[in-house]
Amino acid sequence: IDAIYKITGKKLAALIKKVGLSLEELENIERCRILDEKDFVKGVFKSFSKGIAEEWICEDEKVYKWLQNEIGYDKLQIGGQGGIMANVLSTVGVKKVFTHANSLPKLQAEQFAQNDNLFSFDEKGNAKPAYQIDRKKDLPLMHWIIEFARGDVVEIEGKKFKTPKANRFIATYDPLNLKLVLDENFMEKIKEEKLDFVVLSGFHALLAKSGGEALIEKAAERIKEWKQKAPNTLFHLEIASTQDVVIRKAIALKLVPLADSIGINERETIDLLQVLDCKSLAKRCDEQTTAENLLKGISKIKEKTGVKRVQLHMFGLYLTLQDKDFKVSREDNFKGMMAAAVVAASKAKTGEVDDKNVKAIKYDISDVGLIELDSLATALGQPNLALNGIGRYKSWDLIAVPTILIEKPLTLVGMGDTISSISLIAAR
Repeated sequence: IDAIYKITGKKLAALIKKVGLSLEELENIERCRILDEKDFVKGVFKSFSKGIAEEWICEDEKVYKWLQNEIGYDKLQIGGQGGIMANVLSTVGVKKVFTHANSLPKLQAEQFAQNDNLFSFDEKGNAKPAYQIDRKKDLPLMHWIIEFARGDVVEIEGKKFKTPKANRFIATYDPLNLKLVLDENFMEKIKEEKLDFVVLSGFHALLAKSGGEALIEKAAERIKEWKQKAPNTLFHLEIASTQDVVIRKAIALKLVPLADSIGINERETIDLLQVLDCKSLAKRCDEQTTAENLLKGISKIKEKTGVKRVQLHMFGLYLTLQDKDFKVSREDNFKGMMAAAVVAASKAKTGEVDDKNVKAIKYDISDVGLIELDSLATALGQPNLALNGIGRYKSWDLIAVPTILIEKPLTLVGMGDTISSISLIAAR
């Protein structure tokens, strides 16, 4: 369950004062995980002041209760990459969607879209519309999504920090995902279904100190078995902000090579480059986060891991780099990416995805995206890339689509998940 909370500069300043943090302490981040309330506030301040998205794991139940009591939420909605993508896909015309849920009490089930094509499994292993399930013994799992608006200002000790970009900080309390607990009913019953796509996610919450690397190895074996039994199914892995470096490296080396496709943003590109021993390129991407540098970054990830398709969703622009013989053609991929841009814009503007909202919104193409695309086309010597969105890079197909600008987004939760899943599935 995502607990959405909109924070302003004034609210953040009050929270900083309440927990007793100085500016020096705020900027001294010793760990990117949450062991107490001060860690939480440091994470929010970091994301707010830099306009970046991060996710930190909350490891203490006491902090979880503090978040419930002190922060609360403005609204609840389905959370987790799997839940977000399942809701979106069930709404845009996919005939049948199955979502994995290691916990599905009534409160959590009620956050799923009330669509009869969106299924999960009850405690007896029966497939039912997800919103109708109530596993009474399961506990609700919460992710706090702290959202902030572009241009807001927080003043600390006379110094002002203006957030350059609307974004969010996520504090995740999810003890089942920390242990990669799977719903065995799902794992067994799903084998009976003929699937076109499998979208994998959720490994970013693991911790090395809790045996996370071994859990990834076990998951990799199950994925291999699954792929052998479903040779025509396309497997996509959605990367997420992974603070534990050991886990991040395990994902890069043991899971990415098993996927046919991965979805990734700017920060995740830089993070993967670091664990793939491409530190100088990671530094260049961090210092100059341009489409040209990030293209070099995702091409290096592709070379190092052997993954057939990489989709980057950066600010203002989507880029896909894929093998020439990939299962989805570059032309269809281009159409899928355009569909994703429209659906993501609708979700950002209204918080919902439905036919009415998609058609009602007036769309403006991102100036940042157009400038980045034009610069990339010039750098590659491929002017047609800026005209029709299709080009080449090394031996691969390159597809580029600028995003749609939403000046005051209602929500940014699950944007990457929405973009990646719609891009790929709408293309087919």
